[in-house]
Amino acid sequence: MGLACGTEKGSYVAACVEVKIDRERNQFSVARVSQVFECGAIVNPGNLLAQVQGAIVMGLGPALREEMRFEGGKMLNAAFGKYHVPRIDDLPELDIHLLNRPDLPSSGAGETPLIAIAPAIANAVSRAIGQRVREMPIRLPAAR
Repeated sequence: MGLACGTEKGSYVAACVEVKIDRERNQFSVARVSQVFECGAIVNPGNLLAQVQGAIVMGLGPALREEMRFEGGKMLNAAFGKYHVPRIDDLPELDIHLLNRPDLPSSGAGETPLIAIAPAIANAVSRAIGQRVREMPIRLPAAR
């Protein structure tokens, strides 16, 4: 498990991520993301939930596999077909909690749910392997 939190544009997020390590294949997967999000008064709960879900998926991309690869000054994966964004089959279980604060004005819901995903994944992997993760996409170190 890994935790991360953050604040952006007057809203707050905390994420807990559960990863599963496959030591035989030297890979990991994200099994579950639990996130709490507070952005003041919630005006449209359905739209806000969809926004948070989309931000989590967007955060999974660069954390797990989106990257631009270069060699000899040329981009190796310039075509969209070679740039691997998350697909529906890649999604972990999502457990999202929207914290309604009707005593506060509504604030930024666009980017904030995204900012805790990669750090929470990195923290989960770090706890599992005993080594800090400092690059994205996150990969396990080569088996020894």
